[in-house]
Formats: sequence, C-alpha cells, structure tokens
Amino acid sequence: MAGGLAALLDDVAALVKVTAASLDDIALGAGKASTKALGVVVDDAAVTPQYVDGISPKRELPIIWKIARGSLRNKLLFILPVALLLSTFAPWALTPILMLGGAYLVFEGAEKLMEAFGWIKHHGVELEGKDRDEKAIIGSAVRTDLVLSAEILVISLNEVADQPFLMRTAILLVVAIMMTVVVYGAVGLIVKMDDIGLRLAAKPRELSQKIGRGLVKAMPIVMSVLSKVGVVAMLWVGGHLLLVGMDELGWHAPYGFVHHMELLVHDATGQAGAVLGWLVNTAFSCLAGFIMGTVITVIILGIKKLRHKGKAETAH
Repeated sequence: MAGGLAALLDDVAALVKVTAASLDDIALGAGKASTKALGVVVDDAAVTPQYVDGISPKRELPIIWKIARGSLRNKLLFILPVALLLSTFAPWALTPILMLGGAYLVFEGAEKLMEAFGWIKHHGVELEGKDRDEKAIIGSAVRTDLVLSAEILVISLNEVADQPFLMRTAILLVVAIMMTVVVYGAVGLIVKMDDIGLRLAAKPRELSQKIGRGLVKAMPIVMSVLSKVGVVAMLWVGGHLLLVGMDELGWHAPYGFVHHMELLVHDATGQAGAVLGWLVNTAFSCLAGFIMGTVITVIILGIKKLRHKGKAETAH
C-alpha cells in the first residue's frame, strides 16, 4: 500500500513537472509571439479612446468593457479558429496574409503621417448626432478591432508556426486574452486618468493637488506621444512584414539590402552591435513602410476620387 502511494506521488510529481515545463513553454511562446505584434497593440490602444470622447464619464468604462468583450469574441470565435485551420491545412497562405496585413498597417501609418503633414485631408473616425448612441459606438469600435486583432493573432501565429498544434493553440489563447486585457486595461486607465487627476486636485492635501493637476496636464501629452509611437510602430511592423514576405516569396533584394546594412553596423560597433543593428533594421523597415504606405494611400485616394467623380457625373 505504501509502495503504491509512493509510486502515485512520483507520478503526480512527474506530471506537475511536465505541466510546469509546458506552462513555461507557453509563457515563453506567448512572450515571443506578442513582441512582434507590438505595433498593432500600441495602435489599438491609441485608437480606442476616441470612441468614448464626449460620452458621459459614467458610461465610459461600461462602453470600453463592451468593446473589450467584442474584441475577445472576435479573437476566440472567429480569428483564432481560422488562423489555426490555415496554419494546419494551408501554411503557405500565412505569408500572403501577413503581407496583406502589413500593407494595411503601412497604409494606416502613412495616411496618418500625410494627414499630420497636411498633404491630405483628415480621415479620422467621427461619430456625431444619432451615431453617438452606444450601439453605434461599440459596433464601430469592434469592427475596427476585428482587423487589428486579426493582425495581432496572425503575426503571433507566424512566430510559433513550428510548434505542435496544441501548443500553438495554447499560446494563441494566452496571446488573445493577454492582449485584450493589456489593451483595454490601458484604454480604461487612459480614459479615466483625467477624472482621477480632477479628484486628486480637489483633495485638501497640497501634494494630492499637485499630482492631480499634473495628471490632467500630462494626459494630452501622453495621448499625443502614444499616437506618434503607434504610427512609427505601424510603419516598422508593417514595413518589416512586407520586406520579409517579399524575401520569402523570392524577391530577395529589398530585405537583403536591409539585412546587409544591419550586419555591417552589428559587426562594426562591438558590444552595442546587437542594439544598433536592430535600430538600423527598424529604421529601414520604417522607411520602406512609409514609402509603400504612401503609394498605397495615393492609389486608394485616387480610386475614391474617381468614384466620387463618377457619381457626380451620373447625378448630373
């Protein structure tokens, strides 16, 4: 009896070790996968607060919670099953899908830069009048999130495509939940930071007042910096996806040049080579992203202009 119990305990201990190792692998894989999706995550966190701009403060967090639920539903019920099926039965499709996603990211990034420079008119999300009702706000935000969430999971999947099916599934589940919590937790904190600052500013203690006033003044700056970082991250990630995709599809020259420059800097700068080499790769990816995004933006705006012109001529 004692021997059987000892054997059972040994089996339990072995199972715990295997489970712990698997959890470590899942955590490591999730960390690796989510790093490459950073640009989309930052953009998601920067875009979402505008949906509750002008809404009653009491309704801000409930609306963000509903958007977060919609985002998680997008990831778990639609995007994740499709991504896993593709990775199992049509892995060749991942590179073209990533390139399409990269094209979308560089288009978004280049369009925002061109708007900031005054080269094109602003095309932001504007919800006014009857469209300010909560269902319209949530629906619009969840539709935008569908594209961004798809990018997050496909980029993440590409990083762990060599893992067994169950491990891929576990890693993507962790990424989907973690990214949703991080993005919408950050959005909720950003949206309520003004209110927190105002409450602190109304406290009798001078230190609380200073902190509160500082928060109120800092939030516009934080949002401005976040939006700029989001644009750079979109161009970097999108440009990198396009360059690597072209390389994998047989056009080696563009990414070959970038990789060659990265290695030159890496080998010439000693201990700082890893960081400086990465910065060179990132800078060229951003530049390539901006160039390709500008071309895509010009084409899309040209098509829109021709459509409007055609409608105007038909109306007359």
